[in-house]
Amino acid sequence: MIDLLADSSSLIVAGHRGFKAVYPENTLLAFEKALDLGVDMLEFDLRLTKDNAVVVIHDETVNRTTDGEGPVSGFTLAELKQLDAGSWLGAEFEGLRIPTLEELCEFLGEYPGLLLNVEIKPSKHAKQVADLAIETLKTCGYLARCVFTSFDASILAYLHDEYQVRTQGFEREAMSNFEPGEQGTYSKMWAIAFPMNALTADKVQAARNRGLLAWCYCPDTSEQVSYALECGVTLLTCNDPRPAIEAFEAAGKDLQ
Repeated sequence: MIDLLADSSSLIVAGHRGFKAVYPENTLLAFEKALDLGVDMLEFDLRLTKDNAVVVIHDETVNRTTDGEGPVSGFTLAELKQLDAGSWLGAEFEGLRIPTLEELCEFLGEYPGLLLNVEIKPSKHAKQVADLAIETLKTCGYLARCVFTSFDASILAYLHDEYQVRTQGFEREAMSNFEPGEQGTYSKMWAIAFPMNALTADKVQAARNRGLLAWCYCPDTSEQVSYALECGVTLLTCNDPRPAIEAFEAAGKDLQ
């Protein structure tokens, strides 16, 4: 499956924060359920705790996805581990915890071909998160399977220049610290992703003209999947991967 990153014609389905549509996002359960569906890639978000542990959570605060309140960076890892990261979505998910990056890497040991889209969330700790994430992923032998994402163009440039890793960015208007010009932010990208409400075939072609892979997020219905494929994208990051997987299977595409 690693070859999918090298083959620009490969079609890839990614689980957005795991199987976000049905299970508590960015939990090991959500990742497991996405893998059960047969996704090629997992997308997840990284932030830093008060005691410098890298944890998998999207928001700047724990308010939305746990029973706690306050910024992620205001908690030690031990304190974060006391929070319930599942019951906000349903009582049946009570007791789920925020995973660390190391715990996620250990869990993924049973999936040697899986691709990873690692999003570094914009923050004053973003470079530190990037450094620690690279170290952990390299130690685990996962680095070659990773694409690194950020809405902060300066972090994307840092990852590209410091580590020569694959990076995925967004349109200029969606990013902070965007640098125009031939040596600017677009030159630091390997792929670019468009939200469904901004996706067009013309934008996909323009990305290709820049030498970039064109991806999209989040096509969660059959109609959206069909439109995305008509536009020419090669990777679909989905809250609900089922319509994309069903469309690929119906078309005879091999997701493995």
